Amino acid sequence: MSNNIPTQFPNLPTKSPSGAQLLAAERAQASFNVNDLSELMYTKEGLDNIGKIVDILESEPAFDKSERYYQGRPARITSTLWKEKRMIELIKEHNWSSSDTQLVNALYDQSTPFTLHTSMFLPTLKSQTTDEQKKLFLEPALKYEIIGCYAQTELGHGSNVQGLETTATYIPATNEFEIHSPTLTSSKWWIGGLGKAANHAIVMARLITDGKDYGPHPFCVQIRSLEDHRPMKGITVGDVGPKFGLNTIDNGFIMFDHYRVPHISFLAKYSKVKEGTGEYIKPPNAKLSYGTMVFVRANIVMGSRFALAKASTIAVRYSAIRQQFVDAANPRKLDNKVIETPVIDYTMQQYRLLPIVATAYAFFFTGREMFRLYNMNEAAMAKGNFSLLADLHATSSGLKSLTTNMAMASIEECRRACGGHGYSNFSGLGQFYQDYLPNVTWEGDNYILTQQTSRYLLKTFRNLVAGKKMSSEHNPTVDYLTQFLQNPKAKCSMQQPSDFLNFELILAAFGFRAAYGIAQVAEQIDRHGRSWNSMLVEISRISKAHCQFVIVRNFILSIQEDASLSKPELAPVAKVLKTMAALFALYTIEQELAEFLLSGYLSSEQSNMLKAQVISLLEVVRPDAVALVDAFAMPDYFLHSALGRYDGAVYETMTKMAEKEPLNHTLVVDGYDEFIKPLIHAGQKDGVLRASKL
Repeated sequence: MSNNIPTQFPNLPTKSPSGAQLLAAERAQASFNVNDLSELMYTKEGLDNIGKIVDILESEPAFDKSERYYQGRPARITSTLWKEKRMIELIKEHNWSSSDTQLVNALYDQSTPFTLHTSMFLPTLKSQTTDEQKKLFLEPALKYEIIGCYAQTELGHGSNVQGLETTATYIPATNEFEIHSPTLTSSKWWIGGLGKAANHAIVMARLITDGKDYGPHPFCVQIRSLEDHRPMKGITVGDVGPKFGLNTIDNGFIMFDHYRVPHISFLAKYSKVKEGTGEYIKPPNAKLSYGTMVFVRANIVMGSRFALAKASTIAVRYSAIRQQFVDAANPRKLDNKVIETPVIDYTMQQYRLLPIVATAYAFFFTGREMFRLYNMNEAAMAKGNFSLLADLHATSSGLKSLTTNMAMASIEECRRACGGHGYSNFSGLGQFYQDYLPNVTWEGDNYILTQQTSRYLLKTFRNLVAGKKMSSEHNPTVDYLTQFLQNPKAKCSMQQPSDFLNFELILAAFGFRAAYGIAQVAEQIDRHGRSWNSMLVEISRISKAHCQFVIVRNFILSIQEDASLSKPELAPVAKVLKTMAALFALYTIEQELAEFLLSGYLSSEQSNMLKAQVISLLEVVRPDAVALVDAFAMPDYFLHSALGRYDGAVYETMTKMAEKEPLNHTLVVDGYDEFIKPLIHAGQKDGVLRASKL
């Protein structure tokens, strides 16, 4: 008898009401048009384009996700390489733009060995090369004729870039640089794409010329043969091994043994080393690279918004379908029949999830504002105006830290809110959480970044105290610090819970709390002689307070200044966004209540009113919960979740996915004869098993 018989569930219906019926009831009670809100965020053309690209990807075997939750690492990496090759072909077939390609990668939602080629290698070549280097390196890289990565982090150093040990010594006699790894800890480590895929790398190495060390500079270095992909002589390279997540990326290590590269490998748009003499020429402005950092961090902020949108879409839809117990005091009815209560009706579930939905919207508007300011700053810098750069760089550093920390915690909260099924990979949340986690470390460790933000805040505060005039145009930091200095004993004027819905008063509260914290840290360091290290906890807190002010401000101003929201037909959308802005702001104050109380701005009585208003807002938002996540327009292809499906077929999909588990493709498990059978048959006597006595 064959053992290769798959296990299948019987063809039975789910208990009534079905997921589809429950979601239909949720959508019917929405107070606004979902498409109107989606179009406000993405535009109609953008939504149409998402639909077209999803249709293409769902028809492409290389982009199929159905085996993703069952594959081991080698198979997953092979499948991602297939995807990358096919995507390059599709770009040509459909004439996709770079934004289309970014959308494809976002929808595929799984990093690959080529991810760092597009996210770091290409941008570096675009921004830091001469015209000659663009022709030599960038042009073939754009055609994928060379595949690159970005090798900065080392085994012994990460955040402390100035501590990197890899050296690049200029050799005048041959007009070459000799790249060398002098210690074990100088091994480049964690480099995405380096392990097996890349044949080139941007290597950050300490430039040494004429006997002087000028610190880390970028070099474009060939690391593998373009003929057979074997490592070049003098290079030791490989994969760092399995990780907590992102196991579809071949994060690698590399060491150099006096490895020579030509002079043109030194990326020379800003800094230069003269051929023959080795004379070093400094960049015209040390801050020129800040613009690229702002761009990268703005992308991370927007990425955290998509992470929250995905997680909350899954958790809210599932919470509207999952039913547990009957609320005797207020039984839920559908078609005039009492049904078990969907867990979204429980206040605790609302308190866990609805602020996360509000946060996703807040991050969207902040991400959009960051890109607007980035473009404004780039135009200003092109004219020699660097006035916006310091505030933008400092704020982007703090926002990267805050938004990724919040997103990480929120994904896990959404997973837990899905109960036992949230522990299944089929939820779409487990593997997603693992793969999102590196965001809190890469592009700057989150706690290190808060120091960059706080240094700027303290410098600005000191300048204002000293009477130095500073422009507040496009600089809200100067505004709230100035207001604080004019009235450092200000008190909150709110007298009843509904007063907390006043946006002007909300912004005043966030601004005062941030300014008070900055003033306290400045006093401890400047007047009481506290060391920077001893104040690191408070330094992190003032960065967080500043960035929470920025997010709340961006959310509120985006709603108030968006001309389209003044149209009568969009009044319901404007109303629900104002409610979400209030929920995000007040929930944030509640979570940080100790600081608002310590500043003296809020009283204990006002704190109680605030808490009551948060619960009231949950009641207001509850009927729109499913509609609000629907407006994120997350396709099922992107979610890849049994729990978060648009059609509500949760239990049908869970069982179908379980059938695909390889262990269920045979009746008897491999290893039965060798390990289980001897145990069971140990009691066999004369060919007959002893009867069990129960």
